[in-house]
Amino acid sequence: MSAKSMTPKKKGAKKQQKKSAKKAKTNLASKKKTAAKPAPKSIKAKSTKKVTKTLDKKPLKPLKEKKIVVNTESKENIEKAQATKRVRKSSKKAVITLPPPPVIEVSNHPKVKVRSILVSQPKPAENDKNPYLDLGNKHHVSITFRQFIKVEGLNAVEFRAQRIDILEHGAVILTSKLAVDHYFRICNEMRVTVPETMKYFCINEQTAYYLQKYIQYRKRKIFFGHGTIVDLVDVIRKNRAEKFLLPASDVHKEQIVDFLDELKITYTRATFYKTVPADLSDIKSLADFDVLVFFTPVGIRSLKQNFPSFKQGNTRIAAFGHTTAQTVKNLGFRLDIFAPNPQTPSMSGALDLYIKEANKK
Repeated sequence: MSAKSMTPKKKGAKKQQKKSAKKAKTNLASKKKTAAKPAPKSIKAKSTKKVTKTLDKKPLKPLKEKKIVVNTESKENIEKAQATKRVRKSSKKAVITLPPPPVIEVSNHPKVKVRSILVSQPKPAENDKNPYLDLGNKHHVSITFRQFIKVEGLNAVEFRAQRIDILEHGAVILTSKLAVDHYFRICNEMRVTVPETMKYFCINEQTAYYLQKYIQYRKRKIFFGHGTIVDLVDVIRKNRAEKFLLPASDVHKEQIVDFLDELKITYTRATFYKTVPADLSDIKSLADFDVLVFFTPVGIRSLKQNFPSFKQGNTRIAAFGHTTAQTVKNLGFRLDIFAPNPQTPSMSGALDLYIKEANKK
């Protein structure tokens, strides 16, 4: 091999050696630099150190508990003010205090066994539930129904004699189904069209629902109590601007009139029907009955009129209502059973209690 051909190869080899040496140097220098540089501190480490420094320098003070201060004086004043307001509201309504009914004393006549009872009421329908029929089945007692009175409605001429204009009144107080029937009967006979704005105040729920026979039932115009006129105090007071009409019989209950007078409302008491004694000639002898039951003063008068020679003897007389009981005594009869009373609010309940004691033996 000639010298000319060898020279270029040697030169290339030398250049490569120099390049590799330079690379090795640069790599060593970079390794030294990297080894000399400290490791970078994390952000978390810095933040924790700063926080610890600040905590060390200024320690946090414990939070103070906030105390809720209650002003007892202001609370007492508010309660007093509320109490006085309540008193003022209630003081606006005057308390209705009706005179107490007279005390009714029942006789101590010996309680002889009861086998038959005469109830001075019309005979109920076959399908109707009646407390007196239930009472008879319970104690095996014979129950007879016979009305001692009859109701006669006033005609248009008799009603006009009272000089009462029905349409002047915006409200009607109805105490019974009988009052409902005769009120609308008179209106029909006199050709008076009852306006739809008329308000009806009924003594109980049964009377209120009975109005459906004559008018379309609307609760906003019909109000009812639970058996007494006193239950209607608040409703009547709210409608005291109205002029009230009270359809009644010639024998009216004084307690209702006293109640309306206490309320100081404008009302008119009008007689729509009258109660008269019935003809009892079909009853041969009252001695066939152990107990006679009456519900009205007119019923007692009917007894006196139809049987003037009647002697009570062992026949017990039961009366419902204070006026009826007082009439029994005024006519010279003995009162043995009375209702309503605290123990027995109904006549059927009073009879039940009496029969239990009389039929023990």
